[in-house]
Amino acid sequence: MLVGCNATKQHISSTIAPRDTSKVELPEASAINARIKDSIDFVKNTLIKLDSNYIDFTSFSAKVKVEVENANGKQPDILATLRMVKDSAIWISLTATFLNIEVYRAYITKDSVILLNKQDKEVQYRSLDYLQEVTEIPFDFKTLQDLIIGNPVFFEHDHASFRKTDQYLLGASWGNDFKNLLTLTLDSYLLKHSKLDDVNISRNRTASITYDDYDKNFSTKRQIIISEKNKIDIRLNYKQFEFNKELSVSFSVPKNYKKK
Repeated sequence: MLVGCNATKQHISSTIAPRDTSKVELPEASAINARIKDSIDFVKNTLIKLDSNYIDFTSFSAKVKVEVENANGKQPDILATLRMVKDSAIWISLTATFLNIEVYRAYITKDSVILLNKQDKEVQYRSLDYLQEVTEIPFDFKTLQDLIIGNPVFFEHDHASFRKTDQYLLGASWGNDFKNLLTLTLDSYLLKHSKLDDVNISRNRTASITYDDYDKNFSTKRQIIISEKNKIDIRLNYKQFEFNKELSVSFSVPKNYKKK
């Protein structure tokens, strides 16, 4: 009888918790570490190649056709003449193409903006924060330089990741102000698109920048779409441009201009 009970217990135990003779194959730590290292190396190498297209310069000048569309519809085309000395000053003249009349002239430094209204003979003196108020984008001088030149803006190297698709290389970073999604070409790691989304969930601020028609690593055609409460679509067509030539960015305010 005791023998029978023991046999029954053994049968019940083997039924409830059968012995598994198969072993679960877990990846070895070395294999996991190798995959992590490969991923880190991929990000590092991609950042190096992305930075190899970074446009460094001492001076830059250009003529740019500017097309703007906003809530009021398509605006008259503008020809912008740009002169820029790196980390120092940006000189801009805006001419209405249909009248061939200069309407605005601006002088931007690291901490100030001077704006001349050539039609009303008025001058405004503002801090660089004025650009942030007008565009609702946290510009500093370096960011504005990079935007004009065509370098990535608001992309944090320390918080970046990448993945490869059949057609493009996709990058992502998370900064204090924006989440940035980059699209790069597979062959030369040139910028094709940058999608900025505000990290502040209480705002619906986004910006989309498209880069096209490259001359070496300089994009001659771009589209910038900024939207929050309203939407503005800006198209830039660089007709002429030169790097690292001697140029003057001197700026004077006529005495008959009134301060606004």
